[in-house]
Amino acid sequence: MAKQNQQDNLIGQSNALLEVLEHVSQIAPLSKPVLIIGERGTGKELIAERIHFLSTRWDQSFIKLNCSSLSDSLLESELFGHETGAFTGAKARHEGRFERADGGTLFLDELANTSGLIQEKLLRVIEYGEYERVGGNRSLKTDVRLICAANEDLPSFADAGEFRADLLDRLAFDVITLPPLRCRPEDIMSLAEYFAIGMARQLRLEYFAGFSASSKQILLDHQWPGNIRELKNVVERAVYRNQQRDKPIQDITLDPFDSPFRPKQSIRTQDRRPSKAAVTNDTSSISAANGANAATTNAAQLSFPLDFKTHCEQQEKALLEQALTLGQFNQKKTAELLSLSYHQLRGILKKYNLLDKD
Repeated sequence: MAKQNQQDNLIGQSNALLEVLEHVSQIAPLSKPVLIIGERGTGKELIAERIHFLSTRWDQSFIKLNCSSLSDSLLESELFGHETGAFTGAKARHEGRFERADGGTLFLDELANTSGLIQEKLLRVIEYGEYERVGGNRSLKTDVRLICAANEDLPSFADAGEFRADLLDRLAFDVITLPPLRCRPEDIMSLAEYFAIGMARQLRLEYFAGFSASSKQILLDHQWPGNIRELKNVVERAVYRNQQRDKPIQDITLDPFDSPFRPKQSIRTQDRRPSKAAVTNDTSSISAANGANAATTNAAQLSFPLDFKTHCEQQEKALLEQALTLGQFNQKKTAELLSLSYHQLRGILKKYNLLDKD
């Protein structure tokens, strides 16, 4: 399966892809940490697999974990393991990913979503090759090559205090940045034909009749925000929907949700999230409050010279406190009110020591 997936990602002859593969070949033999940066769907996990199988650890374990799929406590246990009785439900000792990957490679995806605690423990493993199981008091040694991936600009996160700069320094022995599919236009049809043939085999068709000129143009003109993963879905959907199996594909559906009957907002969404009106009212309240504050500031006679940085920080902190109040101190809702991601908001709250607000 790993070889199959690698082939999926390695199809193409664009200069952008060939440069990445050359970079991978150079770094693979070393047992140094590697950081892979790229948009969703560009094949970060597949590049990590290629690094592993081209390394001297190719015959050892390749263990992977998506850091965004688990809570902090579960992620800590999955990474470092836990002892019997470490927490409620821990009825037996659990081997973490570092223990299982000993001698091989550990791939951590979505690294930007990890907490400060996890980042601190990762730093210790990289620096000293040591860790402790959750609930344990004995240091364990590990020999693991760490490959991490993110679809965020980690240096900007570090500058904003949302990611440990010292951990980023350790991980970034070398950084491989993957090109999005829109920067590899000459590879689009090669990938599309590969995925189409694979889908034809799944459907037990005798052959794949190809793409029409118009369908090719649609594929080439699209910007592919979901990259290779999106292309694969679009092509496979087109193959199975094609009723004239012996003729080239004419119809390409880029957005499967596109329908004149598509509901604007489902009942379930209304139950789980604040209504549009509520969010609009909250946002309007913030805007009105900001306007009032701005008017007050403009009307007041500021004393110059002033400390520009301190003045801006005071204004920013006041806005955060106002948004937290309107969001009922729910950080996810507060982030939505400020048009920030959850992790961006937490980084800013940490900067002003507002994380412990009730």
